[in-house]
Amino acid sequence: MKGLLAGVVAAGLLVFTGCSVDSYPEMGGFQVKLHDAPADYDEVNVFIERVDVNNTTADEGWQTISEPMRSYNLLELTNGVFEMIADTELEVGTYPQIRLVVSRDQNSVVIDGETHGLFVPSGAQTGVKLNVNAEIREGIVYTLLLDFDVLRSVVKTGQAPVPGYILKPVIRATNEAITGNIGGVIEPFEARAVVYAIAGTDTVSTTFADEINGEFLLVGLKERSYTVAVEAREVGFTESIIEGVEVTVGETTTLETIDLSSE
Repeated sequence: MKGLLAGVVAAGLLVFTGCSVDSYPEMGGFQVKLHDAPADYDEVNVFIERVDVNNTTADEGWQTISEPMRSYNLLELTNGVFEMIADTELEVGTYPQIRLVVSRDQNSVVIDGETHGLFVPSGAQTGVKLNVNAEIREGIVYTLLLDFDVLRSVVKTGQAPVPGYILKPVIRATNEAITGNIGGVIEPFEARAVVYAIAGTDTVSTTFADEINGEFLLVGLKERSYTVAVEAREVGFTESIIEGVEVTVGETTTLETIDLSSE
């Protein structure tokens, strides 16, 4: 009797396990990395409450994949430095949109040592929506790069002595798997150079060269030819324009040292 009962239990376990395996959905990885196109502020702090994705074109398709509930100083996220704001698994399929829900009143900009609040006029409920059409495949990690353009996102609304600032996020989203980078070194380091990647007439990526070693890295660039423009933020230096810089998927195109010394 004990043997028969054990057999029945074993058979039941086999049936249960088989049903679970057969009904498990196909899954793929999904990551969201945040980086920044910088601007001349001391700090720009943005508080991200959550990250949502949508697998439909309707509002009812939204699902939350991450709740960071923390502040990020965007000016620290340059030259290839990222913050992972979502790392999860999703059912296989295409996700047309992603949404960042940003706090309305926990954001700030620091200018010349003085902190100003960055109010979000809308978006706390609806969020910042981006069209991405992320295709999730079984067993493959899809990494989405979000380039937060601080210069265009921080808007001054008042005048001295009591200026006001609002945050109207301008974000460029790209699939890391179909992008490459441009890197190099700019001398002298004291020039405090800003570097632009330009496609046609559109500036698609910006970064500041490192003020200690002059290194720079423009990330998340689609495969094509770019013009790289370099300008000094300090007086007494020249500028440089390099045309025909080719970017290849998965690779970093390294330029020769760029010299901004005045003649």
